Amino acid sequence: LRFTFGFPGDPFDKPPCRGCSSYLTEPYVKCAECGPPPFLLCLQCFTRGFEYKKHQSDHTYEIMTSDFPVLDPNWTAQEEMSLLEAVMDCGFGNWQDVANQMCTKSKEECEKHYMKHFINNPLFASTLLNLKQAEEVQHNETAIPFHPADDPPRPTFDSLLSRDMAGYMPARADFEFDNYAEWDLRDIDFVEDDSDILHALKIAVVDIYHSRLKERQRRKKIIRDHGLINLRKFQILERRYPKEVQDLYETMRRFARILGPVEHDKFIESHALEFELRREIKRLQEYRAAGITNFCSARTYDHLKKSRDEERLKRTMLSEVLQYIQDSSACQQWLSRQADIVSFLTPAGRRSAPPLNLTGLPGTEKLNEKEKELCQMVRLVPGAYLEYKAALVNECNKQGGLRLAQARALIKIDVNKTRKIYDFLIREGYITKA
Repeated sequence: LRFTFGFPGDPFDKPPCRGCSSYLTEPYVKCAECGPPPFLLCLQCFTRGFEYKKHQSDHTYEIMTSDFPVLDPNWTAQEEMSLLEAVMDCGFGNWQDVANQMCTKSKEECEKHYMKHFINNPLFASTLLNLKQAEEVQHNETAIPFHPADDPPRPTFDSLLSRDMAGYMPARADFEFDNYAEWDLRDIDFVEDDSDILHALKIAVVDIYHSRLKERQRRKKIIRDHGLINLRKFQILERRYPKEVQDLYETMRRFARILGPVEHDKFIESHALEFELRREIKRLQEYRAAGITNFCSARTYDHLKKSRDEERLKRTMLSEVLQYIQDSSACQQWLSRQADIVSFLTPAGRRSAPPLNLTGLPGTEKLNEKEKELCQMVRLVPGAYLEYKAALVNECNKQGGLRLAQARALIKIDVNKTRKIYDFLIREGYITKA
């Protein structure tokens, strides 16, 4: 037997008694062994020993009442809940209206009690803080969800960004998906003198139109749920993963329509975690194979390994120089390229930063020698270059040619770097001038 909070507020919000079906008034009895749903009885039915199906009169029970103090000895739990309900109905500060609705306390008592126990109570403040911290910890441990409610960009009609966003029109919150499906129905009219075959044909056309509407809504739902409206933002979120996980993300994108946005994100996050674990296991196995048993020795090993790799790279460059020396024309070209790198000047005539070292940067293995030289001279990481190259080539294929001004508007980086990338792609035949 124990006393528990009952149902607050309007008596019509309470469930009926299972015995007499009358609305329950406190105190009433709840069976502790039956349920869910809870098996509730009024005191009259309880004293008569009412039994129903599995419920027996000798079951343990709880007395549901709010007639006991919680925060203040002079305030019952029912009055506490009535005060909160009155403040919610009348608004904070309207203490006279609150007192009139409660009927049991004065205006001064309501204001004093509310300010003391619900506004200036440090216990509530610390509890809210703990709840907020727990929520933040839980959020950090879960996958990063997309927020399709973010305000999307508003590209101009038929621009490159508009096409990348599947023809999204922000003012209408709609897409240009199969917008001419209705044309097949505009001339259809059902009349009484239609033959059976013509009538069946018209019904089939309507069914086809309905199927196209369903497909249109399905695509819209996938794009909205997964946050694919803002494609640029979606691509930026993908870059937080390692290169191997990015490739997996691209491969598994087609399965996003099967999973929900959070489930798909958790799926990718789990593979990212697996990749990190495999990489760490491989590193530890390398240490073990080298006879290393503690992390202090592992740091020394990593430092020496980096030095050996740098020395090996220098020997490779020396062998390249010796190979070019045997061919006079190739030697002249190699010396010319090295001179360009060493004497590379900014437009103002000042010496620029040294060439970028591409060692260890992701995407370097996908570049040919000329592309590596370009990235070194303009100090552009291989991953960014590959992205800019793909964007320019894609736009050139769509437009049948590309101007320098279009390239600058497309990739939005330093104009001098854009010009060098544009000239290089023209010279190598990747794109053509418009």
